[in-house]
Amino acid sequence: MKKYFRIGLAIVVVGIITIGIAYGDTILLIYRSINAFKEEHLAHSFQTMYEIQPSTKISKGEKVSKFEYNLVPLIDTFNFRGEDLSTEAFLQETKTSGLLVVANNKIAYEKYYLGSDENTRFSSNSVCKSFVSALVGVAIDEGYIESVNDSVAKYIKEFRNTEMEKITIKDCLQMSSGIDFDEVTDMSKISMTNMFGISKMKSIVKFGLAHEPGTYRAYSSINTDILGEIVSNATGYSLSDYMQEKIWSQIGVEKDAYWTLSNNKELANGGLHISLRDYARFGKLYMNNGLFEGKQIIPESWVKDSIATNAPHLKAPHDGKPYSELGYGYQWWIPEGDQNEFMAIGVFGQWIYINPNKNVIIVKTSAHSGFEEDDNEKKTLELFRAITNNVSNQESLWSLRVNKE
Repeated sequence: MKKYFRIGLAIVVVGIITIGIAYGDTILLIYRSINAFKEEHLAHSFQTMYEIQPSTKISKGEKVSKFEYNLVPLIDTFNFRGEDLSTEAFLQETKTSGLLVVANNKIAYEKYYLGSDENTRFSSNSVCKSFVSALVGVAIDEGYIESVNDSVAKYIKEFRNTEMEKITIKDCLQMSSGIDFDEVTDMSKISMTNMFGISKMKSIVKFGLAHEPGTYRAYSSINTDILGEIVSNATGYSLSDYMQEKIWSQIGVEKDAYWTLSNNKELANGGLHISLRDYARFGKLYMNNGLFEGKQIIPESWVKDSIATNAPHLKAPHDGKPYSELGYGYQWWIPEGDQNEFMAIGVFGQWIYINPNKNVIIVKTSAHSGFEEDDNEKKTLELFRAITNNVSNQESLWSLRVNKE
């Protein structure tokens, strides 16, 4: 018995050593990543994640488009459901790391918290999805992808001859692929196996369909992973190279950006790391219908389609869940109302808010583990609306004074 026990123990030890040799770097990366998401490390991690995890650089262009300043004091309070809330208290409660307000192409307010500054590259989390959507639009415009109505299987070989062939690119853009995938319980599993070298596409195909594609909206990050795979396969570029050439080097950004890698591929669903002002520049590009200084960077028709909620399942569902009063376009969130607002939103409280009617862009980065609690997403939207109204009113008063003089 002792002999067999020693043999068994030896096999286990050899197995552990073999795994350690084969996957030592991966295991260390997993440990560092888990540690980075501990509450006490979150703020710092979201400012340095591209150093913690493998990442690739996205170089800026030669020309920088500078913002001018027309500073406006931040509002003291904002109203939510009949109650006046303290702006500063809310910013602290939601672990804000940066807040930037751009009105009429000028910085109206800019403040950094939690050890950050204007040089910090903040983790995008799911704000990244809106960037991937832009790359899909550019790839279609350049002819690499024929149409949003193409089957995803046309560009992803792992999906061919499976029920995934029913899914179109448009379905993934609108979070309506119908894949039987739970964002909470399944995402960590698929991310972990991908870190050990298993293709995400091979993993995704095993989930199958829970709904007929294009009929039901269910937020799932694998939709964006599929879009990223399509862009890369269709164009022959990596996502970071394509973004650098087609967008980042073209829109006057101040800083290089970084894109986190998983299994040597860009993490399409949430891996960008960008400075606050450069998030605003991307927002400005969309507010200007894809145009930058007379050059069409993203097709105007793509921008318009991206913020349309022209099917019942894309409207705000009012089901009591987080973001339940928001519609959805091509990887952009669409609030109800008459301001034509649209937003990119990332987990833990990352936001790009765009109000074309009032020419205002607001960027908020955070490290808030309770971002989905206590109506925080609705409160944040009302804060943005109050800030927008305030800076717009200040701009109007300033214009009146200038005209009188």
